[in-house]
Amino acid sequence: MSVTPDSDTFRGPRVAGPLPGPASARMLARQEDVESSARTYPRHLPIAIEEASGSFVRDVDGNVFIDFLAGAGVLSLGHNHPELTEAVTDQLARLTHGLDFPTPLKEEFTETALSTLPASLRDSMRVHFCGPTGANAVEAAIKLCKTATGRGDVVSFQGGFHGSTAGAMALTGLLEQKEPVSNQMPGVHFFPYSYCSRCPLGLTPETCSTNCATYLDRSLHDSNGGVPRPAAVILEMVQGEGGVIPATPEFARRVGRVAHELGIPLIVDEVQAGYGRTGTWFAFEQYDLEPDVIVASKALSGIGLPVAVIFYRKSLDVWAPGAHTGTFRGNQLAFAAGTAAVRIMRRDDVLGNVRARGDQIASLLQPLAGSPWVREVRGRGLMWGIEMADPVSGAPAGDLARRIQHTALQHGLILECGGRQDCVVRLLPPLNVTEEVVATACAILRDAITEEIAAQPGA
Repeated sequence: MSVTPDSDTFRGPRVAGPLPGPASARMLARQEDVESSARTYPRHLPIAIEEASGSFVRDVDGNVFIDFLAGAGVLSLGHNHPELTEAVTDQLARLTHGLDFPTPLKEEFTETALSTLPASLRDSMRVHFCGPTGANAVEAAIKLCKTATGRGDVVSFQGGFHGSTAGAMALTGLLEQKEPVSNQMPGVHFFPYSYCSRCPLGLTPETCSTNCATYLDRSLHDSNGGVPRPAAVILEMVQGEGGVIPATPEFARRVGRVAHELGIPLIVDEVQAGYGRTGTWFAFEQYDLEPDVIVASKALSGIGLPVAVIFYRKSLDVWAPGAHTGTFRGNQLAFAAGTAAVRIMRRDDVLGNVRARGDQIASLLQPLAGSPWVREVRGRGLMWGIEMADPVSGAPAGDLARRIQHTALQHGLILECGGRQDCVVRLLPPLNVTEEVVATACAILRDAITEEIAAQPGA
């Protein structure tokens, strides 16, 4: 079937019966037989996908869903954007794989990517093309800073997520992945992040973020503090997998200032928040700081083709040839799509749409904060989370969040969960999502939350 954004198939959500449907159930069973036990998404979203367009996907049973997962944020312009599809199709007949040889398309992609940086940074930055994942780019950023400084320790933050490869996992707060793996990368020091609604220091929200930054400041300046001057500080401006937690402005500025004072390269991990997700090209632009290294991946191609880069200050470029390589770093198809995506985003004011739809989501979902089971509704741009918690104990209500996810799916909305014990229901829609689709999705989500809260014992 030919799929276009205005196809009747994709006009709105439509679920005919219990999920998974029979065809999806057969494919999920086969997947369980032959695929790794590490697979994740189909465990909580039990569908097998047939095709997709824009903000919608259709499963093999004919059910249609609004997709507010969007390939975990890689589909910045939705599924199968016709102009991106055309750019990729045209490039297929020219060149698909170029290692790190210069090509006209790679040069255009590089210049376009640099143009998304703030003007104050563009001329002082270089670009390194990494392996195809954000985790590989994180690994490259750490290797670069260790090489440039001659130091070995790294500061990371509680709740952060930087990937599942060995080094990136060592920088990640999530214990579930780390505990089964022995002999992790040494020299990683975790400090509290400004998660003020659940303060890691047990303080009130009014004093949390200031004290988190003060603790880092004093620890790194203390000659008896136990933390050697690190090779890098790595920070997410909005913790994504950690539960959609935006850093407070004061916390982020203080971290940047401490790093600058001590000559520590500041790495900003923009794998999920970058390339427009928060309403600016990069989330750090909203925090009045300038990083030394920027990690970018997910949305760089706009259509889900893998590409990852780090931007870094020229003064850090002390690498020898071959210091960090990756066979698939010359993905010409991703370059074609990514160059077109930036052009489209500028032409169609997609960043303006992100801000407008973010305001719309805030308006539609903020009333949920009046429920005793909703600890917080928070987000930036089109990156939102609703944290569920027990109203008596305050404990993360992960089971409730998963039931909300299931109920929303049954009514035609794909969502993900994250945060502590998966207690945060997360929204990552395409950046060009329409006002109408956002309204429909938020109505489904509100109804799912209301329904599941009402089913809680004692509600």
